[in-house]
Amino acid sequence: MSIFVNENTKVIVQGLTGGQGKYHGLRNRDYGTNVVAGVTPGKGGQDVEGIPVFDSVAEAVAATGADASFVAVPPKAAPAAILEAAGAGVGFVVCITEGIPAQDEARVYNTLVSDFPGTRLLGPNCPGIISPGKCNIGITAGEIAQAPTASGPNVGIVSRSGTLTYQALYELKQKGIGVSTCVGIGGDPVPGTNFIDCLREFEADPETHAMIMIGEIGGSAEEEAAEFIRSNVTKPMSAYIAGVTAPPGKKMGHAGAIVSGGKGTAQGKMDALADAGVKVGLNPTEAGELMAQIVAGLG
Repeated sequence: MSIFVNENTKVIVQGLTGGQGKYHGLRNRDYGTNVVAGVTPGKGGQDVEGIPVFDSVAEAVAATGADASFVAVPPKAAPAAILEAAGAGVGFVVCITEGIPAQDEARVYNTLVSDFPGTRLLGPNCPGIISPGKCNIGITAGEIAQAPTASGPNVGIVSRSGTLTYQALYELKQKGIGVSTCVGIGGDPVPGTNFIDCLREFEADPETHAMIMIGEIGGSAEEEAAEFIRSNVTKPMSAYIAGVTAPPGKKMGHAGAIVSGGKGTAQGKMDALADAGVKVGLNPTEAGELMAQIVAGLG
C-alpha cells in the first residue's frame, strides 16, 4: 500500500498552462502519474501535450472523475485555487506555492476544517508527495526514489524541508531501501498536513515498516510529534533536525523556521524525539545510516 496517493489517483493540475505547472505537471505524467486534466480560467478547450484544459475545477472533475489536485499558481491566486478544488469535491490537494501570507494560509486551513472536512491539503510551500512507482504529485524528481517491494522492509518519509526530503530519498535509494510514500509537508507556519497526520497513516499502513522524520528549528511540531510517537507509534524511526547551528531570533529559510523565546531549538526537538525512542542523527546522512541499521534488523 501507500498513504494518501497511489496508482489509481486521478490528478488535475491547476495552472497547467503556466511555466511551472506545465514543467512539473508533465514530469509527473511522464513518471506515470495519472494526470487527467489541467485547469486555467479562460483557457478551457485547449490542451497541453494531450492533457485537456478546463476553465474550472468543477468542470474538470465532472469530465474526468479527478480526486487530487496539484496547485501550481502564484501566491495571490493560490488560496482561491485551493478552496475551488475543495468546493469541487477534490479530496487531496497539493500546493507547492511559496510566499502565501500566513494570514491567508490560516484562513484557508480553517475554511477547509469547517466547510470541507473531506479535503486534505498538503502544503503550501512543499515539494509534494511521491509513492514511488505509483504516483508523484509536485516537484520531487522521481528518479531518486526507490520503489517499495512486496516483501519489504519499506520506509515512509515525512519532512518539513524540501531539499532534505530529496536527500533522504536518495540516501535510501543508494542503500537499496524501498520507500512506501514520501511526504513533504512544507515549512510554512500553517501547514495543511502535519507530522502527526503522516505518522498516523504510516503506522496504519502495512507496507510501511519503519519511518524517517525530518524536522527543523522553529515552532513546536516536532515536540508534538514526539508526544504522539511515544503513545501511538510502534514502528522504528530515525530522524534529523535541521538548524543545529542557527542563531536564535533569525529566520532560517522557511517562514516557520525561527527560534524565539528559547523555544523551537534543534536540541530541544532532538531531545524530545530521542526520549520518545527515535534514533536521532546529527546530519541527514547519519539519519539514513541509522535507518539502514533499523531495516537490517527488520529484514
